[in-house]
Amino acid sequence: MKVLVGCEESQEVTAAFIALGHDAMSCDLYYPGAKGFPHYQGNLFDLDFTKYDLIILHPPCTYISNSGNGHYAGTQLRKDAADFIWRCWNIPAEKLCIENPVGQINTYLPEMPKPQYIQPWQFGHGETKKTGLWKRGLPDLIPTNIVDGREQRIWKMSPGHERGKMRSRTYSGIANAFALQWGGLT
Repeated sequence: MKVLVGCEESQEVTAAFIALGHDAMSCDLYYPGAKGFPHYQGNLFDLDFTKYDLIILHPPCTYISNSGNGHYAGTQLRKDAADFIWRCWNIPAEKLCIENPVGQINTYLPEMPKPQYIQPWQFGHGETKKTGLWKRGLPDLIPTNIVDGREQRIWKMSPGHERGKMRSRTYSGIANAFALQWGGLT
């Protein structure tokens, strides 16, 4: 299966698909690919989407997530973030997933389907980070390893240059579930 993982610097999802033998590539404007797997550094919309069987996107969440309500509610930055997500949703792909934390996507884009919400603790990580999956042509992700813990690690991170990247990193258990459960769909 040919898989495109957009807006992914960490390459967790790309690595999970490659580990199962898929032809996967990440794409991000800013980073050359943290793990050294195939990566396109540039604009997502410069790619030919018809080459991919599955597209998983992680649009930047800073301006559209609920955690940004105090700073970005009603701003042009939030509207621009919603426009980007809408543009992503309209990529002509049969199998598409947009991943983002709890936010204002359905408020700004009521045409979008309701998301499936998942938590890291459902996939082997004892942490909380409620995350939405807006899907087209894909089944719900089934929890693979429910664990105790429920730590709010991302909320406790100290300010710093790497904080944004660390907060947005995809948990390996979730990445593996994407690959295992969606990688076999044709």
